[in-house]
Amino acid sequence: MFKKSIAVIALSIFSFSLSAQQKENPYTGPKINKEEMDKKVNSLLEKMTIEEKIGQLNLLTPGGGVATGAVVSDNVQQKIKDGQVGGLFGVSGPEKIRIAQEYAVNDTRLGIPLLIGSDVIHGYKTTFPIPLGTAASWDMNLIKQGAQVAAKEATADGINWNFSPMVDISRDPRWGRVAEGAGEDAYLGSQIAKAVVEGYQGDDLTQTNTMIATVKHFALYGAPEAGRDYNTVDMSHVKMFNQYLPPYKAAIDAGVASVMSSFNDVDGIPATGNKWLLTDLLRDRWKFDGFVVSDYTSVNEMIAHGLGDLQAVSAQSLKAGLDMDMVGEGFVTTLKKSLDEGKVTEEEITTAARRILEAKYKLGLFEDPYKYLDKKRAKKDILTKENRAIARKAAAHSFVLLKKDQQILPLDKKTKIALIGPLAKDQANMPGTWAPTGDFKNSITVLEGFQNVAKKAKITYAKGANISNDKQLAKNVNVFGPKIEISEESPEELLGQALEVAKKADVIVAVVGEASEMSGEAASRTNLLLPESQKVLIRELAKTGKPMVLVLMSGRPLNISEEAELPIDILQVWHPGVEAGNAIADVVFGDYNPSGKITASWPRNVGQVPVYYSMKNTGRPGLQEGFEKFKSEYIDVDNSPLFPFGYGLSYTDFKYSNTKISSEEMNMEGSVTVSTTVTNIGDYDGEEVVQLYIHDKVRSITPPKKQLIGFNKIAIKKGESKTVTFTITAEDLKFYNSNLEHVAEPGEFDVFVGTSSSDNSQQLRFTLNE
Repeated sequence: MFKKSIAVIALSIFSFSLSAQQKENPYTGPKINKEEMDKKVNSLLEKMTIEEKIGQLNLLTPGGGVATGAVVSDNVQQKIKDGQVGGLFGVSGPEKIRIAQEYAVNDTRLGIPLLIGSDVIHGYKTTFPIPLGTAASWDMNLIKQGAQVAAKEATADGINWNFSPMVDISRDPRWGRVAEGAGEDAYLGSQIAKAVVEGYQGDDLTQTNTMIATVKHFALYGAPEAGRDYNTVDMSHVKMFNQYLPPYKAAIDAGVASVMSSFNDVDGIPATGNKWLLTDLLRDRWKFDGFVVSDYTSVNEMIAHGLGDLQAVSAQSLKAGLDMDMVGEGFVTTLKKSLDEGKVTEEEITTAARRILEAKYKLGLFEDPYKYLDKKRAKKDILTKENRAIARKAAAHSFVLLKKDQQILPLDKKTKIALIGPLAKDQANMPGTWAPTGDFKNSITVLEGFQNVAKKAKITYAKGANISNDKQLAKNVNVFGPKIEISEESPEELLGQALEVAKKADVIVAVVGEASEMSGEAASRTNLLLPESQKVLIRELAKTGKPMVLVLMSGRPLNISEEAELPIDILQVWHPGVEAGNAIADVVFGDYNPSGKITASWPRNVGQVPVYYSMKNTGRPGLQEGFEKFKSEYIDVDNSPLFPFGYGLSYTDFKYSNTKISSEEMNMEGSVTVSTTVTNIGDYDGEEVVQLYIHDKVRSITPPKKQLIGFNKIAIKKGESKTVTFTITAEDLKFYNSNLEHVAEPGEFDVFVGTSSSDNSQQLRFTLNE
């Protein structure tokens, strides 16, 4: 009677739509009793049939939630009962997950519980800024705290496995998923990868407020040709090891329990079936001991790559080191046949099954399959005032003041403000791309935020323009719901209303930018300009002569060369999350002094791409500004980016002085310290990200012009000075040589301390000896 009622409830659930800086010692990962784990897992494996082992390698989605691919699994409940499912994603909520878990525990021969996964990319219900935004805070404690909040909320809703962090390095803003990563730099990306993994997993995965993290997309996914999503990636191993692989390695060293393979090929072999990548590098060289899951149907997509039929690519993926097949069901439908034909071995199947079972053991699911299904937690841990306060802080700390020539900001809270723009009263775009677990209706609009923070200000609002007037672009962007809404009023009418509002105000605040789904997965762009509808609005508002602030939202670096020439201030706010409006108001009205620094260089135009700070010199190095024939330069634009990596202004000003190095000589076992004094010479308290770069003057392979090796974010009161000290050891000077050996070579090193990657004002030199 009990099981029958459960089955009836489950049928309905699976058939309807489901709602959606310091340097430290390497983290050792969650603590487990390996002897006990081996005993439990070995005992299970001895009892399992080959079909049951293969079933553990199958990850399905019942559908109805936010789509992450074109395929949805069918007949999920029966497959669970038949022992053909190792995990689910796309389902949430204690009641719904309990039904699925009871199928696995009560209706299968061995009662092995399910992993329950989800894409919790930048917050769960309490959405945080997009990852490119939080990276701009350069605040590892705050980034880790955001991951802890996400884990607390997601686990309260029954989820125990997260498909995050995405640590792909990207130097191409055409690629939409630049929004999901930490930007262009391997060192900063590594620090963030470590912080996020530790935030999700803690030091004990059996705790109900921690979850398995998944580092993705392994590997090199952020460097597709032409910036087009899913496209081929082709680079040397030296470039991989020095510039793209370090953040993945940092996540492995931090104890990440899961890795997701990427869609692209590596050395001509799709990552999902690439043995060099998944076994030789990941397991043999890096000693990863968790499990590897494919990306959404990436096993099946190897067919289109040209590697054979489903049976062939499934066998190749298993032999390469893939443990779990997401949605494609190639493993569950072909591996037994491949085993019978000698194309895979039982040992290979058993090894993959072992890794999945170990993950379930680490979570404590064998002791209590329902440990994440406490309905009381969902009510008290999700979207709390405390969680929203952390999201508001994270958002404010992520904003970057790009331009302050006019000294308009911060605004007085009693002023007359014309709040204008298609994103000024918008909720739908505030969470940003890849926020499938959040609800945009919980977001605070910019208008609401202004009214909350500046209660005595006189604020008048006008939309002014559509995000875009291009109906085809709107259709492409609005696949999962309206993000670009084209008004029934004409562009001329909207502009006229905005100009009328602007006339009566003391200051204009124009809130413009991308819709959230103009960046993100499958949202590559060849045009990095603001849509023409908004460019017209900005031009006409600037012509009024009123003081004007541009509040800019985007999921990527944009080309705002035209806007940067206007007499306006510019504040970049990314897509800020659930507390968007409040956080923007906090900064605009001076309750918080912006301290963000961009982590991906902004180009002067799309023709410069890729442009990044750590480029190498050629044999004919070009000028950053100006032109000289027969040098590596353009004839129509400077080499330098519009805004360089590490750049960001403040309402106050900082002066660097008394920069010193402890010695001009260092041996391989020794160290040198570099110190600088930072003085707040402006009128506001503020925070500064002090950045440390090196340049290896001569080495066996060509060095980058600069390389970040340290940073420290400090708070300094107006008139105050603080001394920041960095310690440099040979470990900081290491690189992968042409033999892929991690070495530091003797020679001279330039050291730069400053406010961004382009700051050469504080330069020192030392020599590394044998």
